[in-house]
Amino acid sequence: MDEIYLVVVKVLAAFFAAGLLSFALTPPVKKLAHRIGAIDVPKDARRMHKKPIPRLGGLAIYLSFVVVSCLMGQWTRQSITILLGSAIIVILGIFDDRNALGAKFKFVIQLIAAAIPVIFGNLRIELITNPNLFSDQLYLQFGVLSIPITIIWIVAITNAVNLIDGLDGLAVGVSAIACMTMLAVSLLIGEIPIAILLAALAGACVGFMPFNLNPASIFMGDTGSTFLGFMLATMSIQGMFKVYAIISFAVPFLILGLPIFDTAFAFTRRILSGRSPFSADRGHVHHRLIDMGFNQKQTVAILYIISTILGLLAVVLTTSGEFRAIVMVAVVLITIVIGSIVYLSAERRKMRYHEQQLQEELKKRELAEEKTDKPEEEKHSEQKP
Repeated sequence: MDEIYLVVVKVLAAFFAAGLLSFALTPPVKKLAHRIGAIDVPKDARRMHKKPIPRLGGLAIYLSFVVVSCLMGQWTRQSITILLGSAIIVILGIFDDRNALGAKFKFVIQLIAAAIPVIFGNLRIELITNPNLFSDQLYLQFGVLSIPITIIWIVAITNAVNLIDGLDGLAVGVSAIACMTMLAVSLLIGEIPIAILLAALAGACVGFMPFNLNPASIFMGDTGSTFLGFMLATMSIQGMFKVYAIISFAVPFLILGLPIFDTAFAFTRRILSGRSPFSADRGHVHHRLIDMGFNQKQTVAILYIISTILGLLAVVLTTSGEFRAIVMVAVVLITIVIGSIVYLSAERRKMRYHEQQLQEELKKRELAEEKTDKPEEEKHSEQKP
């Protein structure tokens, strides 16, 4: 009982300390953003704000997490390499918030940052539970492929969280929910050091949220969104992928379900329309909800609820029996498949509609040009003797 009490005290202390520090650091970081010119100017339809707003708010989240975790966390070689990788991600984000960097350059730096904990910290997804229920083999061993698979996972989640950062408070709130879910799972499986780090990360997010909720006075920028994505990806490997129970691989996918789903369909949508999967557009889930008539606060609340439900499913999977877990995962997968089919068919209908509208517009222009050209020809014919 004394040990449980001590764990609860440490977790709560890490959460509140990081939250208070993040709240205190955000105003000076806001001033720094103005000083160095890290300002988000609304210049296209994707941006929902109407006036320039400072970015770089993620620096407050990062600093508060580092300070609290260094004071209260148990740092191993693996944790140190994660911290080094996250530092590279944050430095990259600061430069990107100041001067927009190229996507290819950022992708290369992200690969390097992800490779540091994988190669030097031995942070790897070495096996997962075999999804083939009819196989005698309980786990799928990745072997040498564990290195590229883990790097891909880290970079993918890093960018997935970055892509959903399109509305006030959305990315930081979804990240906080994911942190709290991973925290609960870590406590259930006895990963106390990871739980303390997750508590500090969740607290840092919550401390920043008052400045980032609609109407936001400061944005996280790439500094914050990529840092949170990087940490969620690495923390999930440290804890979730090491739960060698039935369908344990589904736990991190559920926790990070919203950014994974949004990114997957963003890439699919862009490829189907013949564009680069890395090209920006206004077709993310939050944009769709806005176009349906919801305001920013309502849209963010809906996506918070979806993230919370997915998180609760992940916790249930961690504590449920084998049969119940399999049934639950099957239901989730069927729902995703049906939703994907509906979503893609809607996308195709929308593309066809836009094509028809474009063709009709071209026809109208051609008719208008013919009408304007005809009187000129008649004038010329009348002037002839």
